[in-house]
Amino acid sequence: MPQQPAPNAAVDPQTPSSSSSSSSSSSPSPSSRSEPSALFAATTDEAQRFHSPAVIQLREDLALALRAAAHHGLAEGVCNHFSLALPEDDTRFLINPRGLLWSEVQADDIVMIDVQGERLAGHHAVEPTAMFIHAAIHRLCGKACVLHTHMPHATALTLTTQRALDTTLSQNAMRFHGRIAIDAHYNGLALDASEGERIAGVMREADVAFLGNHGVVVCGARIDHAYDDLYYLERACMMQVLAQGQGSGIPLAPAAAQLAERVMRQTLGERLQSELFFEALRRVL
Repeated sequence: MPQQPAPNAAVDPQTPSSSSSSSSSSSPSPSSRSEPSALFAATTDEAQRFHSPAVIQLREDLALALRAAAHHGLAEGVCNHFSLALPEDDTRFLINPRGLLWSEVQADDIVMIDVQGERLAGHHAVEPTAMFIHAAIHRLCGKACVLHTHMPHATALTLTTQRALDTTLSQNAMRFHGRIAIDAHYNGLALDASEGERIAGVMREADVAFLGNHGVVVCGARIDHAYDDLYYLERACMMQVLAQGQGSGIPLAPAAAQLAERVMRQTLGERLQSELFFEALRRVL
């Protein structure tokens, strides 16, 4: 049987140096947040998995998506989470750590956790409630990538009696036609697994969930496709909010539902643009 380290052992031999005696300030340096401690790993096997080439690439992609969301104004403080299931293992997930702005997250900051949200590998702690929504959607809806935000225009629509985007209005909205679930019943903070299971029960096979009085969840099989959907969902919601709020009393002009469905199928039939967008973000962020 391979030897396993103690539960709180640091597997990574590289430990940060102690504070310099010449420092004149008691405040931590800006870079100290990225290495609060040596890498924690529950077992040697988890450490090896965390540093495998495939997982390193996923960590880089997840960190990029978080920085892109901050760049596009989709973040809110240090709240909300993006999560990715590891390939061929639906019991291991990557997620952003507690306490970091999305704009500062790098691949080394991403944490690997189990379905209960327990840290398996990573430098940082994870918010205890992080997986209450995400775990249920991964498990019950079979989603590999789960992005949860309170992005402003999409969240604004959750405050209306309609609760969601009208997918027959703008061209950007039409890509979501037939892909949206609406959870109209706000049930307070998601502080236990049952709330995540309730949300997953509403979402089922949908790619997008509008959570009444709360925010949105966008899911996908790949993070580049899911992030593209997240970005264009907010754009579509922004256009609807602007059109509804223009104050002229001119009614909105939706397209036919059949046309909206055709646009959705056209968009999903060729996702190269989504992949090129993500790689463009990688070059600038």
